[in-house]
Amino acid sequence: MEACIDLNADVGESFGAYRIGDDERLLDFVTSANIACGFHAGDPKVMRATVKLCVAKGVAIGAHPGLPDLAGFGRRAISVTAPEVYEMTVYQVGALEAFTRAEGGQLRHVKAHGALYHMIAANEELAAAFVQAIKDVHGSLIVYGPPEGLLQSAAAAGGLPYAREAFADRVYDMDGQLLPRSMPGSVWTDKEQMVDQVSAIVQEGYVQARARDGSGTGRLPLQADTICLHGDGERAVEAAAYLRQALSRKGVQVQALHAGFGETS
Repeated sequence: MEACIDLNADVGESFGAYRIGDDERLLDFVTSANIACGFHAGDPKVMRATVKLCVAKGVAIGAHPGLPDLAGFGRRAISVTAPEVYEMTVYQVGALEAFTRAEGGQLRHVKAHGALYHMIAANEELAAAFVQAIKDVHGSLIVYGPPEGLLQSAAAAGGLPYAREAFADRVYDMDGQLLPRSMPGSVWTDKEQMVDQVSAIVQEGYVQARARDGSGTGRLPLQADTICLHGDGERAVEAAAYLRQALSRKGVQVQALHAGFGETS
């Protein structure tokens, strides 16, 4: 059976006078887009323009809600309550859904950004609030998140489909967590390293992980439905194009998750 994977990227992160990433070119190589909703990045003009690009290029549209932290790009943990997570998620997902509907598209998934992504994966109450917010805005969206853990459990309890996400350009700890960005060598910059990592995940179900204390490396079992490519890197478009072509050569089919993904009969 031919291996198949979704490639997603975080886009729409420009705002005001600031341009981040080259979304128009990047969207030629990914199959799903996580569009910033104005809290950690993005603004109404950028949200609309990015949705229009996705509709024109046939890229699946997802909301990418984050913490209200433009200065820190949403990557700094902020103390928030479950009701606050619910409210900020409803606000952001609802806004992107409105733009998507206005442009004739369809919202397909939700993926939290940065610090919020990690917080809801580690806190049961926050995970439940995040899932409930998605259900209350649009009850059938796919939740993107870590391959296993509290967010996956919350999505299952809430009856929402869940896509297990892995990263093309991030190095994994032996416990399955991502090595902190502050650690040297925690982000792959070489295209071949990215291809090797994604190929191992998609075709063989493992990732070569590294212990953060330097005690060694080893194969870590890892199953994924979607692979994330960060769109704000210096050579993001080049890396995306190279990865897409390399996967094709290896016989991996790249496509967005289908409409009925995760549904059981």
